[in-house]
Amino acid sequence: MMKGGIKISFYHTYERMKGFDFKSYWDGLGDADIQRALSKTTINEMEYLTLLSPRASNYLEKMARKAHRLTIQHFGRTMQLFTPMYLSNFCSNHCVYCSFSARHNYMRKKLTLEQVDAEAKYIAATGLKHILILTGESPKHSPVSYIEDCVKVLKRHFDSIAIEIYPLEMEDYNRLVDAGVDGLTVFQEVYNEETYQPLHPRGPKKNYRFRLDTPERGCRAGMRNVNIGALLGLENWRQEAFFTGLHADYLQDKYLDTEISVSIPRIRPNVGGFTPKYDVQDRHLVQVILALRLFMPRCGITLSTRESPDLRDNLVPLGITKMSAGVSTEVGGHTEDSSGTGQFEISDQRSVPEIKEMLLSKGYQPVCKNWEPLDGAAGW
Repeated sequence: MMKGGIKISFYHTYERMKGFDFKSYWDGLGDADIQRALSKTTINEMEYLTLLSPRASNYLEKMARKAHRLTIQHFGRTMQLFTPMYLSNFCSNHCVYCSFSARHNYMRKKLTLEQVDAEAKYIAATGLKHILILTGESPKHSPVSYIEDCVKVLKRHFDSIAIEIYPLEMEDYNRLVDAGVDGLTVFQEVYNEETYQPLHPRGPKKNYRFRLDTPERGCRAGMRNVNIGALLGLENWRQEAFFTGLHADYLQDKYLDTEISVSIPRIRPNVGGFTPKYDVQDRHLVQVILALRLFMPRCGITLSTRESPDLRDNLVPLGITKMSAGVSTEVGGHTEDSSGTGQFEISDQRSVPEIKEMLLSKGYQPVCKNWEPLDGAAGW
């Protein structure tokens, strides 16, 4: 048994498929295989892989119509809105693609609790009641006790608080759940284990298996929502999308009380000028979203401001259920001096009211709040 109590984890699924000959499988597909997958009410993992194939890119319109119907069926014409709040950019990892990497020498910053409160008031004034708090991966500078104190401040302003921080042991997730955290976002970054190691040469993040099992520890600790993803561009995007879908499906089947969602971020310009190995075009991103929706009709799909306004607007009907709005990737970026270093460049800089207006114009209902903790409910 591994530390944290997980006897069998997603790693065993990854091991089963990591040596698979993806190219030969895709080369052997014909139009009839794509059409057969699209004709089914539900598809299995190999049919999902089929819809990620180069040949399936000729069927995006048909995939889009079906993905739209499934999304309306399970989610209606709604879009949950949230924004990230960066608490600290201190980091102990040396990831080659990230601006927060300890490799880069610039002034680091961490918010005081008073500054956290000021950021929270500013964001809450936009009407948003869902917040995602982020830090660089430095337990020394942003210990669990600091996160816990920040959560206590944020509970005054928000009904749902999610975290995107360094991976924790399950007892620490239990502690944060007790403090009021109900969501966890953690990206594997890249599922290919051989590619993972040189991208993370130093720091705790070098431990591939510990990070891979992090979403499951969050589920076991009682997180209401767990969001995963791969950073597209670091490895073959079709294979990475496949493993992301397998991971989400594994979690959804095993943890029925947890809402599982997937983000589909593409790598963006950052400090250090890292050039991604693979070019992930807009058409490729669309195919990932559509195939994922057909494979997992009940899975939430999150689209960030990494993408351009036009692309985000056009993707709304194709399977997206959650969008960020009014975003800054700088520590204290909403109320502090904005001359700091962000984690990555954002493409969609529209405010919360502007995103709401766009959604309403498309016939979608922007949702700023869709959940309330029991201890905040009237009558309890």
